[in-house]
Formats: sequence, structure tokens, C-alpha cells
Amino acid sequence: MSTKLHLASCTSRRIALQGVAAWAAALAVGLLATGAHAQDAWPTKPVKLISPFPPGGTSDVLARVVASALTRELGQQVVVENIGGAGGTIGIVKALQAPADGYTIIQTGVGQSAVAHGLDPKLSYDSMRDFIHISQVHTGPNVLVVHPDQPFKTFQELIAYIRKNPGKMNYGYTHAASGHMAMELLKQVGGEKGQPLFIVGIPYRGGGPMMQDILGGQIPMMFINQDAALPHVRAGKLRPLAVTSQARNPLFPDVPTIAETGVKGYEALSWSGLSMARGTPKPVVDKLEAAMKKVMASAEIRQRLESVGFVIPPQGGEHYSKVVKSEIELWTRVIKTAGIKAE
Repeated sequence: MSTKLHLASCTSRRIALQGVAAWAAALAVGLLATGAHAQDAWPTKPVKLISPFPPGGTSDVLARVVASALTRELGQQVVVENIGGAGGTIGIVKALQAPADGYTIIQTGVGQSAVAHGLDPKLSYDSMRDFIHISQVHTGPNVLVVHPDQPFKTFQELIAYIRKNPGKMNYGYTHAASGHMAMELLKQVGGEKGQPLFIVGIPYRGGGPMMQDILGGQIPMMFINQDAALPHVRAGKLRPLAVTSQARNPLFPDVPTIAETGVKGYEALSWSGLSMARGTPKPVVDKLEAAMKKVMASAEIRQRLESVGFVIPPQGGEHYSKVVKSEIELWTRVIKTAGIKAE
């Protein structure tokens, strides 16, 4: 082959390769643009919101209230799917198995996202590492209630009796529920001279049977979520002695907080929020966070939640992430001190 022919051949190949490279670069840019457009347009199909508890409970009700509002805000159906079991951990694991594409929202909360870490140090997920926390939906106190036949009219009277009569007072609880955690914290910090309170716990498999027994006088006291306590308190079937929030609850304005009765710094809340799997595109996360801020500021949502005693906390992922981290630390410490194990 002559030198001229060889140079011509090399030049042709170089031009061809440059053409291929230019085509590949254009394709990559096109794909990136398409992906960015898809993220900006999110959602283009229905979105699933996984609630890791059975239908009918407080978590399910809150999930459906938020899903309905997000459906209107996002212009696509947000559908609640209930996957219950193991204190919410089964639903969390299932949710994390879905693609991190923005079409699976996860309902996180105190049990599945904080208490679970204290119960199982080898939990298959990490609530800080594996999630992007979008926004907190609610906080709610537990209420310490006694049967009306009990002689205690105030929290101080009850605590004074327990301190003087260790082991003679009992309470009902369901394993690892927020009421159980509230009582364990009270036992650890409510004694005198650094000594814990000695109260005997009676375990129940569910809140229904426990409620029947306290209404029937079989157990003298328990902690219960404020929304579940409210109708029985109003009917005079339960007497509220204290709430577990730092501030008094609007539905129980005459009921003091445990902190203000002398157990300084005491707080034990139920809470929930929305999160997504780590790896979800940032434009999707930002859009959902903005939508949540609008939804949670609406008069409709505020009325729905506040009418049953829930408090709407500050919105946004930064605040919610701090809450989750703090709660993991609190309940891991309480559970370790109490020696509570997973069932």
C-alpha cells in the first residue's frame, strides 16, 4: 500500500471513530436529559405509600389522610399499601426492596425507625443510612390513665404511692409499643435518689384486650395514645393523670405533663413521617418535600390531626432526620437499661 493510500485510510478511520464518539456523547447527553426530564416530571404514574401496620390503626389512618392530600397536590394517585408484622419492620424491609425511583414512599415512625434498633442490634436496615427522611407528619403524647376506682387523683399521688410501695402497683402494656416505652422511661427516671421505680408490668398481645381490662378494672393503669384515650376520658371511664409531651396537649388542657410534675426533662412521644429509600433522585426528593410542606400547612390537614390531639411538627427533611437520630439514641438507651428483648 502506498503512503498516500495508508494516510487516507488512517484519516478515514479517525473520522469514523470521531463520528462514533460524537454519536455516543450525544446519546449520553440525550439519555441524561431524558432522565432529568423524567425526574422533573415525577410522578408520571401512581405512587405507592407503604404503611407497615395493618389497616384501621392510627398509623394507617394517618397514612391515608396524607396520601389523599398528596394525591391532589401531585396530580397522581398515592395509594396506601399495608404490610404489617413484627412491629412495622417487615413492611420497612419490603419497602426498601423496591426500586429507589420515587414511586415507593415509606411511612417511618417511632416503632419501626427507632425502637426497633434498640430491640435488635442486628436489624437488617439502618434508619439513618438506608433512608432519605422527607418530613415528619405528627407527634402525639401518651396519656397515663387510671381506672376511676383507683384513689389517685393526681400524678404526684400515684408516684408517691409507687415509691413507698415498690412492686405493689401494676400496669398493662403491649410489647415495644409507645406506651410500653413511656412506662419504661418513667420507671428509669421517676424514682428517688437514682433508684428506679418498681412497677409490675402485665403484658398484652394487643391494645384491644388491654383496653377492655382497664375499663373493667382488672388493671389499674397504663399509658395509651391520646387519641385512643380521649373518648373514654370524656365518658368518665378513665381518669387522666399526666401526658408524656413537654407541653400540655390541647385536648387535655387540665392534665399536666410528667415533666412539670417534677420528673424534669421527661418526654416520650409517638410520631410518624414519610421517607424514601437512599438513592432516590434528588429532584424527586425535593418535589415530595415541597409537596409535604404545602399539604401539612393546609387548614384541612391541621384540623384533621389537631382535632384528635396530634401536633404537627416543623416540616422538612433536615428536621425529621434530627428527630429520627435523637429517638434512636433515646430508645436504644432505655431498652438496653431495661433489658427488653425482641419477641
